[in-house]
Amino acid sequence: MEGGGGGRLPCVLYSLLSHAYMIKLLLVPIPYLSCKLTLLKCLAFSLQEVPDKNKTNGLYFRDGKCRIDYILVYRKSNPQTEKREVFERNIRAEGLQMEKESSLTNSDIIFVKLHAPWEVLGKYAELMNVRMPFRRKIYYLHRRYKFMNRFRGWLPRKPMKLDKETLPDLEENDCYTAPFSQQRIHHFIIHNKDTFFNNATRSRIVHHILQRVKYEEGKNKIGLNRLLSNGSYEAAFPLHEGSYRSKNSIRTHGAENHRHLLYECWASWGVWYKYQPLDLVRRYFGEKIGLYFAWLGWYTGMLFPAAFIGLFVFLYGVTTLNHCQVSKEVCQATDIIMCPICDKYCPFMRLSDSCVYAKVTHLFDNGATVFFAVFMAVWATVFLEFWKRRRAVIAYDWDLIDWEEEEEEIRPQFEAKYSKKERMNPISGKPEPYQAFADKCSRLVVSASGIFFMICVVIAAVFGIVIYRVVTVSTFAAFKWALIRNNSQVATTGTAVCINFCIIMLLNLYEKVALFLTNLEQPRTESEWENSFTLKMFLFQFVNLNSSTFYIAFFLGRFTGHPGAYLRLINRWRLEECHPSGCLIDLCMQMGIIMVLKQTWNNFMELGYPLIQNWWTRRKLRQEYGTQRKTSFPQWEKDYNLQPMNAYGLFDEYLEMILQFGFTTIFVAAFPLAPLLALLNNIIEIRLDAYKFVTQWRRPLASRAKDIGIWYGILEGIGILSVITNAFVIAVTSDFIPRLVYAYKYGPCAGQGEAGQKCMVGYVNASLSVFLVSDFENRSEYRDYRDPPHSPVPYGYTLQFWHVLAARLAFIIVFEHLVFCIKHLISYLIPDLPKDLRDRMRREKYLIQEMMYEAELERLQKERKERKKNGKSYHNEWP
Repeated sequence: MEGGGGGRLPCVLYSLLSHAYMIKLLLVPIPYLSCKLTLLKCLAFSLQEVPDKNKTNGLYFRDGKCRIDYILVYRKSNPQTEKREVFERNIRAEGLQMEKESSLTNSDIIFVKLHAPWEVLGKYAELMNVRMPFRRKIYYLHRRYKFMNRFRGWLPRKPMKLDKETLPDLEENDCYTAPFSQQRIHHFIIHNKDTFFNNATRSRIVHHILQRVKYEEGKNKIGLNRLLSNGSYEAAFPLHEGSYRSKNSIRTHGAENHRHLLYECWASWGVWYKYQPLDLVRRYFGEKIGLYFAWLGWYTGMLFPAAFIGLFVFLYGVTTLNHCQVSKEVCQATDIIMCPICDKYCPFMRLSDSCVYAKVTHLFDNGATVFFAVFMAVWATVFLEFWKRRRAVIAYDWDLIDWEEEEEEIRPQFEAKYSKKERMNPISGKPEPYQAFADKCSRLVVSASGIFFMICVVIAAVFGIVIYRVVTVSTFAAFKWALIRNNSQVATTGTAVCINFCIIMLLNLYEKVALFLTNLEQPRTESEWENSFTLKMFLFQFVNLNSSTFYIAFFLGRFTGHPGAYLRLINRWRLEECHPSGCLIDLCMQMGIIMVLKQTWNNFMELGYPLIQNWWTRRKLRQEYGTQRKTSFPQWEKDYNLQPMNAYGLFDEYLEMILQFGFTTIFVAAFPLAPLLALLNNIIEIRLDAYKFVTQWRRPLASRAKDIGIWYGILEGIGILSVITNAFVIAVTSDFIPRLVYAYKYGPCAGQGEAGQKCMVGYVNASLSVFLVSDFENRSEYRDYRDPPHSPVPYGYTLQFWHVLAARLAFIIVFEHLVFCIKHLISYLIPDLPKDLRDRMRREKYLIQEMMYEAELERLQKERKERKKNGKSYHNEWP
């Protein structure tokens, strides 16, 4: 094995060691064979090193030995020279090594290369409690697990699994870990000091140092973030590990670096059906980004049963379409004249004209809809509960169980605002700026008022478009110019599109308003700022995206009045009405269009914008630099020309998926195909985001995180809201309850306890009311439950109306209580931690204590030997 010097074993010696170890494995009992193979995998992974050719392509210092751990970029023309010089002098004082290079394309740009030697890495790894491997894992499998493993061995190879023979280093060392300690360094598995700390850990340690280095005298003149904000440095980032492309096949020559490996087995479109190499993603990009892709993959996998059931509900509607009595009656109602939907310019029409809409409505509003709504409510709970278990397993494998965020630094803006008021920090014992409670409350009130006002503006804009269409249809139809009068619908649609564009621009305005309000609150730390900004943007996006859907689902056609007593806008324009076949078809069309177009647009912008930006940058470099494509740029120059990661981190990625989750659950009773559309989008989204991270963006800092943060609470809130909205969609928007009431109370099967299609004969006539129109026809009909004009109380509500209303309210109450009980029962029955994980955690805790006891025992024995050597002895010595 290798010594501490870090040299690599010759290939022949490594091969001999491997064969000798395999021969030894044949002599041990079978139950321990998997443990020994795991150790060999740990050894093989630890012996890996960056290929030699990476030492000449911009990943190392000029000597070819010191690896570049971090890059700082500044311009020589920048006047902040003195601050940079002090900062860089203090960087060297901390032990970091430094080199500078001028840009090949712009002599004004200077790249500062930083390298952390072993001593610095060990010192700060101990201060940061970085966990490192110290002993191989041994699993004592229960007989049930052994049987399952043997049974799986007979199954055919799963096509979705990654090819571990071609890609042998996809898994992290299967070893127990403990906080690194230089005093107990001999307990850790160190085969090569150069590769003991992976590149992500090295860059995180260097970033930790840079955040604590002073650049001027004064307690607040500290940290890289302040130098980036005042323009002293233009950029700061860790390097990608070389090119993501190779002339050679990965199957024959292997991966050239981890970036190439990620591209081939994760970011390439050819592996869209494969599982994600989450361990490799975590090792390259860090735990925070790894958790996002783990959550996205889990969410996508859980969409498979939801999409299958939703497709089944839709196909059930297709197969029962020809047997639907309601659709038949609508299509055969050629003698029923319906009232016009607007005054003067809208004609009377026959009910049979709505035949197509009635059939399409049946595809989504059928007997399986209620079952699917209950299923999706339970699905949302199961998804969240099992994600907690999955997150716990990932947190254990990635050493995040006992990890706590470091004491966060105070934001510079907070320090500048409240530097005059200080109080003692109860944790660190140091004085820090303090914000008075009254000042904090006043800022929160102003911020909340701003949020409420902007949300009201969005709602007003959405309803303004609805009212605008109602008004302009009649206005354009009576316009004096024949061109507009004959194309009134086109004119209405065109002007409405312009208003929609204004709402889109309002979205960009609100982002600036959200930034202003968040900064007005003066959050103390970056995580508090991020959570506050996230909540504001989610609320706005949620209202902006769903307000029109809520309007169509619960308000459209509900408050229009009836013929002869219409409710009018400014006593002139009638409010918008539903189609004679109902409002559910409008809700289905709204959800389908929004999901398809919005997801398509988002995917195009996510990939298209970085591609165009990077292409334009490369084009400018080729034009300005004489040798054009023949020039080989160093890695730091290539990475600098890539796009930086979004300023808000993973906010946009999470927001897009959370809003999609809301569409998939909140109105799923009206659109069962929503999970299927979400599944198809997410399959593309995973590879799209992977391609963007690997090829189009600079490598982000490998940040750590235990979970997905505030987004989990938002998901729980959406799950609760979905139960309520689906109950109202089924009871109020669809015709499910009126049909049940008719079947059991008024239809041919009344009192018989049946509700089949034969019991729905006459339902269409029972759901319509009559109105006399003396000027045009003898009579017309409309959707409502009202008495005829010759009754004692003309146009009053019938008894059937009150029965339907009571049934709707009863259904809402029963549905909500039943689903909430099921959700809470599932939450109670599913533990947050799997049993085998609890056992593994207990064993790891035991082994860590054992290691500490062994280290203390060795220290005492060493002290005893030294005392005996010096001629000193004591009675009752231990051990």
